[in-house]
Amino acid sequence: MRQNIIIALALMLIPGFLSGQYLYDVTEAHPYGQPNPEAPEAVKAFAPLIGKCACKSTSRLPDGTWADPVDMIWTFKYIMNGFAVQDETLKADGKHSGSIRQYDPEQETWLVHYYANAPKAPLPHWTGGATGEELIFSREQNAPNGAEGTFRLRFHDISESGYHWVGAWVSKDESIIFPSWKIECTRKGIGE
Repeated sequence: MRQNIIIALALMLIPGFLSGQYLYDVTEAHPYGQPNPEAPEAVKAFAPLIGKCACKSTSRLPDGTWADPVDMIWTFKYIMNGFAVQDETLKADGKHSGSIRQYDPEQETWLVHYYANAPKAPLPHWTGGATGEELIFSREQNAPNGAEGTFRLRFHDISESGYHWVGAWVSKDESIIFPSWKIECTRKGIGE
């Protein structure tokens, strides 16, 4: 009987103990988590993006014109007890995706690992971080004609009401910037 009481008490205490370990994870009070005070200061660079936005995602077609915009919900939250950031896109066309964003203090850069519901291996990744009022990430990628360059992801016009994002191929000397995907987001109309 005594052993059963000890087991019952232990089972009641474990959830409280575990919840105290992960104070910065997603909770009812903080549905998008919080930055951990022990995490690198750079983790706070994503603070203006944390939460949900209603967005319009527009991709360039093979003929060079822009496709019709696709409705999208883009959600950012702190994960790993406030040491990293995850985002998820849910698109009306069913092409969902997301990223895990971790800051590497030794390299002083963000590592952004992209995944989608059309899996690719290995996962593509970008590096970068805050540049003034923008967040910019890039990775080496040749253009379809073989020209060397990078594919750059850029968050800009970041405010309390939303933000804009553009994905573009950029030549090595930055004389050519060719956007192929753009997203405009607003917090209006999205429930918490």
